[in-house]
Amino acid sequence: MPRAFGRSATALAVAVSAVLVMAGCSSGDDGKPAAKTSAAAPAAGSQQVNPQPASNVKQGGNLNLEMQQWISQWNPYQVDGTEGDGAGIVQQVEPTLFTFDAQGVSQLDKDFLVSATVTATSPQVVTYKLNPKAKWSDGKQLGWQDFATQWKALNGTDDRYVVADSSGYEQISSVTRGTDDQEVKVTFSSPYADWQRLFRPLLPAASIATPDLFNKGWLEKVPITGNSWKISSYDKTAQTVTTVPDPNWWGAKPKLDTIIYRALDASAWTDAYLNNEIDSASAILPEDYQRLVDAPDTDIRQGARWDEVHITLNGGRGPLKDLKVRQAVDLAVDRQGIVDAFSKDLPFPVTTLGNHFFMPNQEGYQDNSGVWGKYDLAGAKKLLDEAGWQDNGAGKARTKDGQQLKLSYVISDGASSSATDQAQLVQAQLAQAGIVVEIQQAPADDYFEKYIDAGAFDLVSFRNVDEIFHTRLYSTFQQPQGAQVYGNYGRVSTPEIQQLLTQAAQTTDTAKSDALYNQADALIWEQGHSIELYQRPQIVAVRSGLANFGASGLADWNFNTMGWTK
Repeated sequence: MPRAFGRSATALAVAVSAVLVMAGCSSGDDGKPAAKTSAAAPAAGSQQVNPQPASNVKQGGNLNLEMQQWISQWNPYQVDGTEGDGAGIVQQVEPTLFTFDAQGVSQLDKDFLVSATVTATSPQVVTYKLNPKAKWSDGKQLGWQDFATQWKALNGTDDRYVVADSSGYEQISSVTRGTDDQEVKVTFSSPYADWQRLFRPLLPAASIATPDLFNKGWLEKVPITGNSWKISSYDKTAQTVTTVPDPNWWGAKPKLDTIIYRALDASAWTDAYLNNEIDSASAILPEDYQRLVDAPDTDIRQGARWDEVHITLNGGRGPLKDLKVRQAVDLAVDRQGIVDAFSKDLPFPVTTLGNHFFMPNQEGYQDNSGVWGKYDLAGAKKLLDEAGWQDNGAGKARTKDGQQLKLSYVISDGASSSATDQAQLVQAQLAQAGIVVEIQQAPADDYFEKYIDAGAFDLVSFRNVDEIFHTRLYSTFQQPQGAQVYGNYGRVSTPEIQQLLTQAAQTTDTAKSDALYNQADALIWEQGHSIELYQRPQIVAVRSGLANFGASGLADWNFNTMGWTK
């Protein structure tokens, strides 16, 4: 059960469009952020969701939520299907096997699994025992063949399956039947610490059994479901997707009658909330917070989420193919200035982020940005000189072989004011080094598929969210293979980075694994893959009567318990 519409199989969301968050349990405060003080941001595990027992929640009612764009590709494992709105809804209607609790720890979902344990270590074998009541919407029981088919599609051995991420599945050597069809034995070729992140969600074999089904069978629809909810309608004209409880569900009945998702530009969310068109909206931006904080029957709820904002540099084309130019961009961007502009009116301070894998409130965090995270205009100019870009004086573009040093910074035309502000700040900062930045607006519905996925940018900013399993970020830094870039939209990596990440994934000792991720992170900074900016706070406006819903922090959504209080 997902808790965020971000880009989750690489968990992405447009950097400054506010991403909806929900569910879990809460601290006991009044839900209103205090005035800004020197206090730290919410610690890991903190949530505000108005927790209520089932007896206090009405049976019935509707919940209206926003999504950032219309979804075309619903397969969350296909390279065009990782946009978080679609991935989040898919986790509502497909088996998730494990859910995250408030501390970000995986918990067995007993609606789908009787047990799942490591039953051997040399080689590593994980044995899953499926709940015999669990069925797909076509009437078939969940079984070992669903696991086997998903593994074969995602393990990277058949490039006709255009996958976003093969990590983890590559480490599996076999998937076999156990004592019956509902027992699955997954054998790994090498130890794999994050095995609980695999098959999450599980997809039905019938829907991904061939490359054509995998790549095209989920276009404009989810063909088969297998959870407490199903999709009842896709209305492209109204830009809404409606989900309803599945009457064939074998577990506890959901409280709500419908959850309707409406595609809206981020800039329209606050008005939509105030007009009672949606029941939750981000209150992260000062202009939105001021309008929402005193709205009738509204709580402002805060939590701590794995949520980062960064700028990706496209090393696959143009001037940024040169490492020295990427490093110069790193040095010419004033991260602190961007963070200060973003956070000036937030109820707690925000600091620059120095790590691609850990948030500051996580065990294992250390700042690996080194020299590359420090604003150094003189250093940036020196690197550009060394790269052969001629300095033509203040206010003028550098040139080389008759060409200006020019980069495109692509933003969505539905992005918020914060996105535009950030792009304009970067534009002004890089101009000081003689780099011309052209801000290019892309249609919101095309932003990921035709720009980010296709590499049609030089600079772009988005968010990775909810990457509690560090191995989920493997594809973000994986070396591209020809046209297959996995989740590495900046197309920057090295064999050493990939080897360190592989070692980390195979290391079951947490301290040793964290050390390997930190070694890789230092190299990622040095290579100019992306510029980490800050951990994004979670501040959301929610109808006061909504229970088990709001700022969920690290926890998953629970679509069955959320609803309206009696």
